[in-house]
Amino acid sequence: MRPMMRIIFPLLVAFASLLGPAAHAQSNVRLAPDAPDSYTVVRGDTLWGISGRFLQEPWRWPEVWRLNRDEIRNPHLIYPGQVVLLDRSGPWLSVGRRVGDGGTRDGRLQPKVHSEPIAEALPSIPLQIIEPFLNRPLVVDQPRLDGSATIVATETSRVLTGTGDTVFAKNIGDDADIWHIYRPARALEDPQTREAIAWEAAYLGTARVTERGEPTTLEIVSAVEEIGTGDLMMPSEPPSVFSYAPHAPDFEVEGRILSIYRGVSETGRLNVVALNVGEQDGLERGHVLALHRNRGVAEYRGEDGKESFRLPEKRYGVAFVFRVFERVSYALVMESDGPVTIGDTLRKP
Repeated sequence: MRPMMRIIFPLLVAFASLLGPAAHAQSNVRLAPDAPDSYTVVRGDTLWGISGRFLQEPWRWPEVWRLNRDEIRNPHLIYPGQVVLLDRSGPWLSVGRRVGDGGTRDGRLQPKVHSEPIAEALPSIPLQIIEPFLNRPLVVDQPRLDGSATIVATETSRVLTGTGDTVFAKNIGDDADIWHIYRPARALEDPQTREAIAWEAAYLGTARVTERGEPTTLEIVSAVEEIGTGDLMMPSEPPSVFSYAPHAPDFEVEGRILSIYRGVSETGRLNVVALNVGEQDGLERGHVLALHRNRGVAEYRGEDGKESFRLPEKRYGVAFVFRVFERVSYALVMESDGPVTIGDTLRKP
């Protein structure tokens, strides 16, 4: 991978195109009570975690970094050893010179060019949690099922196969040599309409093309479950650093938690949830949504008889969208002051 070159010293250049709107946005950005004047980045940090040291609402860090819309989709990358500086007058955050670089000559500060491999850049959110979800099949809809690459036979007519075995598949395109194997596991039903809007994919393993044709010959290079005829395949996407900056949608969202990974009914912070909104609703990677708990209906019996009151919803956390499909998306719960439950509402924060 080609190294990214950048000038570390002096400070990260402010983006003039956003100065006007960003300056106005600072008026309601609140600093954390114990926000430091600076912080030195270490391996294992995330952009969200670093921002949480300075801000009460970490997801708003693009505002204080002064990122424009294009940079929100691929923000300036931060690396271990750099120093994040806080200017309380904005507030603004910026990057200072790399720790350990002398940067001086005859007692004067000097610009310095430094190269870093992109792999060292900090992800926006904990990569070790979402990495299995970034390039593996998660959700399939009817168009993807129709005409999907499919295992049609196994070597020596074995019913089930595993790592090192040979399989034969149809509809294998020429655009990829590595293919993920999956099986549509269960329907994802909208919590309100009960409509099956997609099927969750059970990841089975990975195969590599060894000889093209119809059918194509593949070798199974990894397997987490037994693989057999009828199982489906899709091209593997190359992994990448997830550096999308968190940002609120510029439109109203009315979504629900569709399911919780591993099939449980409730979860908590730093767990993955599926949402019943996706690309067709305007959702994109990096969107932050507020979680609202449905408090239900209270029954009150007074002198005038029995009365029912629908209690107001309570905002209790935020979720970061990291993968989006046509009608479904996946998000990581970043903050929560209680259990996250299927059917909870998601809205623009």
